[in-house]
Amino acid sequence: MEPTDAVLATRIATGDTGAFELVVRRYSDGIFGMALRMLGDRAEAEDVVQDAFIAVWRRAGELAEPAALRTWLFKVAHRNCLIVLRRRRTRRTAPVGVIPDHRTAVGSAALIADPQRVAEAEEGVLALRRALAVLPSRQRDVWLLAEVDGLSYVEIGQRVGAGEQAVRGRLSRARASLASMMRAWR
Repeated sequence: MEPTDAVLATRIATGDTGAFELVVRRYSDGIFGMALRMLGDRAEAEDVVQDAFIAVWRRAGELAEPAALRTWLFKVAHRNCLIVLRRRRTRRTAPVGVIPDHRTAVGSAALIADPQRVAEAEEGVLALRRALAVLPSRQRDVWLLAEVDGLSYVEIGQRVGAGEQAVRGRLSRARASLASMMRAWR
């Protein structure tokens, strides 16, 4: 039986590298997926993951609730993604894509074999990226956490620092806006 997050956080705080390695194995894929969706850039996503785990190594002993290690780790990574996005805006770079490239997300041999379907899929992904880009960031973040990561309202609220009702409202507004903007793709 694998140790709980609370046990791992306590062990990491004492310098246990084995516990740290287990946390990295347990959460690196999820954090990387979230960062890649938010940033659309593999290298930046990898940097965010690395920074998040450095924070765990350095600050695990500061956790008021060691059992909330997962939530705290994702919150650190999310905050680091927002910092990267802010830096991009100040450098006036191209709009951020929050959905991974369809070739890595889909990877279906049937899709790749049919050029028309590839073109349609690319256009659909681009349309969704454009629609997500115009959503207010709070709505976009909640939508991604719910629809892509499959988190509950409570988990989303913990990550974004909002109550469950606020999460429900943001998600409802995001879904309504996206449904309207994506009407042609139904």
